[in-house]
Amino acid sequence: MSSSDIFIGETIGTAVLTLLGGGVVAAVTLKRSKALNAGWLTITFGWGFAVLTGAYIAGGASGAHLNPAVAVGLAIKGGEGGTQWSDVPLYFASQLLGAMIGALLVWVSYYGHFQAHLTDPEVIAETGGQEGLVDQSAAPAAGPVLGIFSTGPEIRNAVQNLATEIIATTVLVLAILTQGLTEGLAVSGTGALMTALVVVGLGLSLGGPTGYAINLGGPTGYAINPVRDLGPRIVHALLPLPNKGGSDWGYAWIPVVGPLAGGAIAGALYELAFA
Repeated sequence: MSSSDIFIGETIGTAVLTLLGGGVVAAVTLKRSKALNAGWLTITFGWGFAVLTGAYIAGGASGAHLNPAVAVGLAIKGGEGGTQWSDVPLYFASQLLGAMIGALLVWVSYYGHFQAHLTDPEVIAETGGQEGLVDQSAAPAAGPVLGIFSTGPEIRNAVQNLATEIIATTVLVLAILTQGLTEGLAVSGTGALMTALVVVGLGLSLGGPTGYAINLGGPTGYAINPVRDLGPRIVHALLPLPNKGGSDWGYAWIPVVGPLAGGAIAGALYELAFA
């Protein structure tokens, strides 16, 4: 596949994934949304459908990695169905751009709800802000709508949080790598469905530690994908949202390093156990 195929497929696919994933969190979080407080099941299935949609859109163009951890795992796997290491930076850059575009589209789609939520007196009182004032120098580590864009832990323990991301991403990438062992699965389109169901399962089983944070306004979704967290976090930092609070950059390395380590471990496990 060409560089342009990779760029177009990964950018559009990751943008759609982030738009639908961030969109379901916005729907559950923001005041005056019809899905307000719909709960964790809504978040997990919403992210699963987001992965499914992005994967079907990008599959024919770029292979639908949509996640640097997947690109790393496939590069370590190598061979037929693997990824060339020389293509990995392009995958990373395209996915990060797509994630930023998707996060921006969430803001556009819910613009009025963001304004209503962040200027609500109750939200202002909780964050200690003043209506219409954005003072990032005095902002808390995590703002009241950061969870729509990025992840955060309910219990802030760097070792546990990192371990959760590594374990969950290892399962995800290993499940993707082993699809090729079932004849026809990886090329029939069923592989994308199976991956989406794995994402739902991971959210239900392992999303609790880093997928819900009171100080981020409630459910946040879960990472298992560096750009799904980093791209929207950058957008959150740049958007002109009133009383948005901080972007919690002190935590930002965990959902980047953890999934990348998990992808590498999955690639190594595949080579040891299944190659």
